[in-house]
Amino acid sequence: MFQYVIRRLILAIPVLFGILLVTFVLARLIPGDPCKAILGEKATQQVCERFIREHGLDKPIPVQFGIYIRNVARGDFGNSIRFSRPVSIILIERLPLTLELGFIATLLAVLIGIPMGLLSAVYSNSVVDVTTMVTANIGVSMPVYWLGLMLAYVFALTLKDTPFWLPPSGRLTAGLVSVPFYQVYNLTSQPDSFKFHVYEFIANMYLFNSLITFDWRILSDAVQHLILPAVALCTIPMSIIARMTRSSMLEVLGLDYIRTARAKGLPKPKVVLKHAFRNALLPVFTIIGLQLGTVFAGAVLTETIFGLAGVGRMLFEAITARDYPIVQAFTLVIAIGYVGMNLLVDVSYVFIDPRIKLK
Repeated sequence: MFQYVIRRLILAIPVLFGILLVTFVLARLIPGDPCKAILGEKATQQVCERFIREHGLDKPIPVQFGIYIRNVARGDFGNSIRFSRPVSIILIERLPLTLELGFIATLLAVLIGIPMGLLSAVYSNSVVDVTTMVTANIGVSMPVYWLGLMLAYVFALTLKDTPFWLPPSGRLTAGLVSVPFYQVYNLTSQPDSFKFHVYEFIANMYLFNSLITFDWRILSDAVQHLILPAVALCTIPMSIIARMTRSSMLEVLGLDYIRTARAKGLPKPKVVLKHAFRNALLPVFTIIGLQLGTVFAGAVLTETIFGLAGVGRMLFEAITARDYPIVQAFTLVIAIGYVGMNLLVDVSYVFIDPRIKLK
């Protein structure tokens, strides 16, 4: 298995290189001037020429790409054109929220989608089957941006005077501050050290930070702020997982060994969960891995709609402002996460089905 993982990691290098190349070129081919986008339409030609020269945008695109690849190989993503700050620091600030949102959305999609598919398959062609599949079809048909706006309207405006009210935007209620765990436990480190950046990354995951500091007020408030965006983000993956689970379970339930188990008089729950469900998991796990890409893509719209300062919203703002270093770095990070999760899904096949050998 170790050799398989190493081989997959090596094969991922040209994939990531190709993604970075396409992103690098397309970002520069988008109509618009980064100088005008950042400094405003009234920026003079002399100011724009100096701006472009200072950021190395006057060089040919192949030369710019070569310089960027050399810097990325050393772990340097460059400085943001818009904020004049290292992109790596912005990533440390923005990525934790997107990871939390993506984790919760994926967890909801799996916890709701798989039981829906199971019920639909077990009670095939019944009212339960029709209801779950109609729900799944509606869920997969609703755009994230529309569903997000509808959820905000219903739970933030229509239900504002009821116990079901939920915040429509932001990460914490105004006035609440999440105290980093390294301050609570007096963990010291140099401000520019690698350890400090790791501390900052962990502390910016408010859910985890509040758990390890036992700050239940911050935990409760952060969860409330993530409910609506997580529901909006998980709807499409949940629906696809439900449909795939149903399809896979129906195929397995029709096999001979399932009929034999039923003929032996085994209880229906044991037949479904122990004998059928495990063998139906392989395609379900595959689709879960693929849907993680949908979660990260949907985060761009979800974070923008709900005013969350994550990778998705920053990527949207960077594209609008022609902030090339942020677009390139954030796209690369999302691609790495997508490739990594698909590798994890492939490795999990061994534990689901012992007959599979990774070579």
